[in-house]
Amino acid sequence: MPSTEKSYGEFFEKLCECNAQLFKTFQEKSTVDNPLHKAMLQVNAKDLGAFMDEASRQPTKVMQTQMKWWQDQMQIWQSSFLKASDPEIGDVIKPEKGDKRFKDPMWSEDAMFDVIKQSYLLLANNMLDMIKNTAGLDDDVKARLTFFTRQMVNAVAPTNFIATNPELLRLTMEQNGANLIKGMEQLQEDLQTSAEVLRVRMTNKDAFDVGKDLASTPGEVVFRNELLELIQYHPKTDKVKLRPMLIVPPFINKYYILDLRQKNSLVNWLVEQGHTVFLISWRNPDVSMAEVGFEDYVTQGIIEPLEKIEQLTGEAHVNALGYCIGGTLLSIAMAYMVSKRMKQRIKSATLLTTILDFSQPGEIGVFINEPIVSALEMQNNAMGFMDGRALGVSFSFLRENSLYWNYYVDNYLKGLSPVDFDLLHWNNDSTNVTAACHNFIIRELYLENKLTTPKEIKIHGTGIDLSKVKTPCYFLSTREDHIAEWKTTYKGSHLLSANVTFVLGESGHVAGVVNPPAKEKYGYWEGGKRVLDSDEWFNTAEHHDGSWWLHWAEWLNKQDEKSEDVEARQIDKANSLQAAPGSYVLQQLPIMPVTADAEEAETA
Repeated sequence: MPSTEKSYGEFFEKLCECNAQLFKTFQEKSTVDNPLHKAMLQVNAKDLGAFMDEASRQPTKVMQTQMKWWQDQMQIWQSSFLKASDPEIGDVIKPEKGDKRFKDPMWSEDAMFDVIKQSYLLLANNMLDMIKNTAGLDDDVKARLTFFTRQMVNAVAPTNFIATNPELLRLTMEQNGANLIKGMEQLQEDLQTSAEVLRVRMTNKDAFDVGKDLASTPGEVVFRNELLELIQYHPKTDKVKLRPMLIVPPFINKYYILDLRQKNSLVNWLVEQGHTVFLISWRNPDVSMAEVGFEDYVTQGIIEPLEKIEQLTGEAHVNALGYCIGGTLLSIAMAYMVSKRMKQRIKSATLLTTILDFSQPGEIGVFINEPIVSALEMQNNAMGFMDGRALGVSFSFLRENSLYWNYYVDNYLKGLSPVDFDLLHWNNDSTNVTAACHNFIIRELYLENKLTTPKEIKIHGTGIDLSKVKTPCYFLSTREDHIAEWKTTYKGSHLLSANVTFVLGESGHVAGVVNPPAKEKYGYWEGGKRVLDSDEWFNTAEHHDGSWWLHWAEWLNKQDEKSEDVEARQIDKANSLQAAPGSYVLQQLPIMPVTADAEEAETA
């Protein structure tokens, strides 16, 4: 049994080594002249100045707030220390429902930690309430101040530091600091694989093998171009529906969110229902693709696969499904085909959590203003792409306590190994977005909202108009979606002249979509009045238990009810370039530039 002196000596020696390596990594990752950081500081400074100006005009209100704050703080001290003699005394301020940070009993049983907890919550609530209750502030300014203040108060929460978290103190003492050593090693590994902002691991990166554990539905890559691989899946029924299905996943993520494991794979389920399924697997862009724009995703990413599907199946028409930005892309492609007077190959469209009207984009709107968009464009143009790792962290900060700081504490302070979870593995498997494409999205879609005005968006010189799209559409949104808020997607669905069936699922952007029937977890609403007011639609809609997948299947059958099933479409070996999942989905960040030697080796 080693002596305590030796154990602590080894601990501090290891700690010094970890700190030195961390410092070196921080220096390597830091960027002095980052245009985005500068723009955000300028915007925040301007917003804070506007807040201070308005607050100075309301001195009585500010004084009342400060007095109430002080009184509540005194009450916290009194109640916390009186609890020892009278357990019936309750908290002055309690964590919000769902806040799991203070679940350790010592946060309530120990007077000092109880004071720390309640004082912190009082501080956080008062800071946010001061912004909320300050009259005269522009709504956009108020939204940005609220978001960035929330980021600050949650970053400095006492739960994120060893000295002020009783659970971490106890664990560190019990393990003689071994948890910190393991945590620092994990932090160092994560820093090495992060962009400029630390991307905290959510799961063990080696827990799943894409193509074996995930994305394992049998199929073949039957077409490949610069942007995508088109996968056709092997049939699992003797007869299949006449009209093939084309799935367009978002190009800001890997496609296998729709083909995780067999039990929760939408792809596998569709194949089992007798659909001939084709799916797009997007290439993970590098600097060589900097000038590939959104319009190229329309022509090379949608039109070319549609033509290939007709060549392979003999069917000119498909049912198409687009998810998130993939749904936006699919909608624009349908409008483009109308404007070009092309064959309208898409006979029904399913749009999952898809924004078409970007006037109210939710919390991501805090990043949508001229200074920040311009800075992002400069950064994208300099790099050649938007780094998918940084993009992933940005989305995590929309739900920072449940998608960032909890993992930070578990991984780096508790030294725990992340759980093996397929959904989190996919979430950490990021993809870049080409510079030209990302610039188009943030300016023309988000900032200028051009998609709502006919012919403002041009695809290779052709103006597109969503109101010309008459293809029947199934619109699915989810009630707790923090990326594509359902009232925003509902508003956008009215831009189409199509017969739209709008359905609202329970849960969020991913869990509400990946909701297999066997799970029997989340229900949905449908059948509300097709009016402009989303609240009126919801109040007249009917709630159903069970997965929206079954409701959608009925809708799909109605679109094809005049068609008879055909013999299952087996994939000719001559058409197979590679077995699914193909090669593009296996590209991981950071993607290193292809060298001349590598190109020669590949050619050989």
